Amino acid sequence: MIQTANAAKDPAQCSLCEAVCCRLTVVLQPEDSIPSHLTTHSPEGLHVMKRGEDGWCVALNSVRMNCGIYESRPAVCRRFVMNGPYCKSVRAEYNDPVAVSARYESAA
Repeated sequence: MIQTANAAKDPAQCSLCEAVCCRLTVVLQPEDSIPSHLTTHSPEGLHVMKRGEDGWCVALNSVRMNCGIYESRPAVCRRFVMNGPYCKSVRAEYNDPVAVSARYESAA
């Protein structure tokens, strides 16, 4: 089983994280060279990474909890700062069931 970092106390480490960033919508840029079977278009018409039925990015290796296309990952993923303010915010929200529940209720 993979150990997880406590979002409130521990700095994020990809080796200890639950890959929460892989649940975010990844909007692709023209310079991204992602195989088409891993991409789709959002209802808004944006070219994005596909998600599995579980909500995780389809490029996520769920056994190792890392990116299966790391060397050619999208530009937005390359810019995502581990343990930066957005990373901390996403992890805190993910670890707060009330916040997650409220977000999905408001989207419905």
